[in-house]
Amino acid sequence: MMQEWGARLFSNLDTWFVLGIVGQVMFSGRFLVQWLVSEKHTKSIVPVAFWYLSILGGICLMVYGLQRAEPIIILGQSFGLIVYARNLYFIHQEKHDAKVDAIPAIVADPTHNH
Repeated sequence: MMQEWGARLFSNLDTWFVLGIVGQVMFSGRFLVQWLVSEKHTKSIVPVAFWYLSILGGICLMVYGLQRAEPIIILGQSFGLIVYARNLYFIHQEKHDAKVDAIPAIVADPTHNH
């Protein structure tokens, strides 16, 4: 019985299956990254890597779900991808704003006469 189950489990081993596995490993790996960073700092932290793993894993899983016509996977990833992208946008916007704030006023204002 166990051999039959194993044979069925890997009977669809193709490129799409591998993509789905890679996506799931990335998607699940984000929790390992978050946990390790939080343990290191002894407080709850959501590192940027969490969001990159979320979006990369989510994209792989969405493509896999679309290819396999799996509505549960498609539905599960649809909203999440928007959230992950939005969080990455906020992170990059914050970094951009910090760089702009660090520029001296005389350089930042091109209308300022020397």
